[in-house]
Amino acid sequence: MSKTKPAPLPPDTVIGGYRVIRRVSAGGFGVVYLAVDGEGQQVAIKEYLPSSLATRAPGDLLPKVQPEKLSLYRLGLKSFFEEGRALAQISHASVVSVLNFFRENETVYMVMNYLEGATLQDFIITARDLKAEKVFRESTIRSLFDEVLRGMRIVHQHKMLHLDIKPANIFITDDNKAVMIDFGAAREVLSKEGNFIRPMYTPGFAAPEMYRRDSSMGPWTDIYAIGACMYACMQGFPPHEAPQRHDKDRLSIALTKLRGVYSDNLIEVVEWCMAMDPLSRPQSVFALQKELSREGERRYTKLTVAEKMRLQLDTLVSDTKKNVQKVGDAAGLALKPK
Repeated sequence: MSKTKPAPLPPDTVIGGYRVIRRVSAGGFGVVYLAVDGEGQQVAIKEYLPSSLATRAPGDLLPKVQPEKLSLYRLGLKSFFEEGRALAQISHASVVSVLNFFRENETVYMVMNYLEGATLQDFIITARDLKAEKVFRESTIRSLFDEVLRGMRIVHQHKMLHLDIKPANIFITDDNKAVMIDFGAAREVLSKEGNFIRPMYTPGFAAPEMYRRDSSMGPWTDIYAIGACMYACMQGFPPHEAPQRHDKDRLSIALTKLRGVYSDNLIEVVEWCMAMDPLSRPQSVFALQKELSREGERRYTKLTVAEKMRLQLDTLVSDTKKNVQKVGDAAGLALKPK
């Protein structure tokens, strides 16, 4: 039986001088509302409400936290509050604007600009469904991530990491601006301290070091996610998640199939960003920006017939090995004495 998610605040609830209009979205870490301020201006308000730690009945304002989970709840709350304070100091078109943050109802609320548009994830799904050769044009990918990287560079200069970059957290506004939303640093604190690491990460976009408690994270961790987002813009689907890549890494094969569709330079940039070893990735946003802006080095190498045959053969051999292994495992189970 699945655990019931905490109920959102009812419409017309007033918190911190803002009136809630409706719930916009809810995840494992919190709830986002559309609200209006005292002058009637629309804002987005994010409420700290981790479903793994807190419950709330419909109509209630205060979350309920079991005593054994209280210290972890407070740790996440403190981190969420500090994240709001840090983001409020950043003013950049590609970083969501935090207008206010406050404590109320034994939790914390972060007030942000209300953005109108759609997420990059929405655009990828729409473009993928058109079944064109290219999900996005290369020029679109380069200009989009140039914007995102400008914002991310400012974030890193403020000694912050995003830690949850994915297409669903890159918002494309109606006036065609790319904005990073829903930072995950506070969520990361809970992941390391609690026992629910995997559900808090987005498969395919989380760097390998995020799955290990003792690993060090830095700009290279966000850069892995940027590479994964570019991959999704090229393929229409996310890459395999890091633990799967440890067992069988087929990233190079997947990217090689895109030769001739996208330039060698862009393919190499994605592969560089998504290196399994953090030290093999760009160590700063500046290094990645420099490489991504190398317009003059674009080459579109078409696969030869022999290369296409080899790719198909490699894929076939790999799939055959997997099937043989599955059959062997099944046979082993069948022969095992009961």
